[in-house]
Amino acid sequence: MRAVGVIPDKREVRMVEHAVPQITGPYDVKIRTLDVGICGTDKEICTFVYGSPPEGSDYLVLGHESLGEVVEVGAGVSVYKPGDLVVPSVRRPCPHAHCRPCSADLQDFCSTGDFTERGIKMTHGYMTEFYVEMEKYLTFVPTELREVAVLVEPLTVAEKAFAQVWKIQDRLPWVVSEDPIKSPGAGLRAVVLGAGPVGILGAMALMANGFEVYVYSRSEAPNIKSELIEAIGAKYISSKTETVEQLAERVGNIDLVYEALGVSSVSFDVLKVLGTNGVFVFTGIPAPRPAIGVETDLLMRNIVLKNQVVVGTVNADRAAFQAAIRDLGTFIGRWPNELRALITGRFSINSYKELLLGERSGIKNVIALD
Repeated sequence: MRAVGVIPDKREVRMVEHAVPQITGPYDVKIRTLDVGICGTDKEICTFVYGSPPEGSDYLVLGHESLGEVVEVGAGVSVYKPGDLVVPSVRRPCPHAHCRPCSADLQDFCSTGDFTERGIKMTHGYMTEFYVEMEKYLTFVPTELREVAVLVEPLTVAEKAFAQVWKIQDRLPWVVSEDPIKSPGAGLRAVVLGAGPVGILGAMALMANGFEVYVYSRSEAPNIKSELIEAIGAKYISSKTETVEQLAERVGNIDLVYEALGVSSVSFDVLKVLGTNGVFVFTGIPAPRPAIGVETDLLMRNIVLKNQVVVGTVNADRAAFQAAIRDLGTFIGRWPNELRALITGRFSINSYKELLLGERSGIKNVIALD
């Protein structure tokens, strides 16, 4: 069957003939791929910065943002049936019994580094016609989310991040809403760095939780992203027209920064203006660049004297996938046009070179195999 893969030894990105997978265990589920999202990670793998094939294979099938339809289930599968829509997770646990996170199905916190990742590290991804996955790594998707469910995986970045933020901020009476279940962020101000899919979905999640949200990105407004962000009720600010200091003056005390940019120079400038008792969440992985100067004394003073927390987060657990599907349901009800507008276009798998190696613009481009 058709698949798009990278061949690191030959530094090639091309269509490959990939074996049709078969169910081999009682808890296996065979899935027909419907949508695969293209993200920055896929493009970076195509520059051969990282990305490693499974043992015994010279290529790695790409793709880790996927929506699929169940076509066959193993004898022990109890949750899914043919016709169900599912989203698969990305990371798989390491084989070491002493790794407590992996033993607790929290492989996103793997302590050994010997995990594998679909479409990224030593396990084939989803940019192919069919794949087989274990039941435990799938999450059910309601049919009414079919059109936007490929956005689940990028939304899990924010879901996991904010789950950590709530736990961190249990240290003080941070939530001031009269209804903290519906609006835990009421009265609080958040800055999102970056207006890509991860940033915009994070902004939607923060808005849904009651935060006053500002998105700080490079491009001057108006543009497709700024218009979308303003349409959901957040405020868009361009770094070309306002400095970090002006951003801080406009926002006031910044309670939360959600970094979805992957640019360290901008991120550390904004860290300087994080507010009292604030939390700064890093999600981006910068490309290798020359070292930059950082005002370490100022940052250290602020972190200590303002009781700040800096946390990094990567990948996501099952709870984050479930939360992402729940919140997509909220978003589609509250911002139906804006959520759909995140998906710039759906393309044939034959367009892979343009999407992975070209300069195709937009917010989220998707390969559709249905």
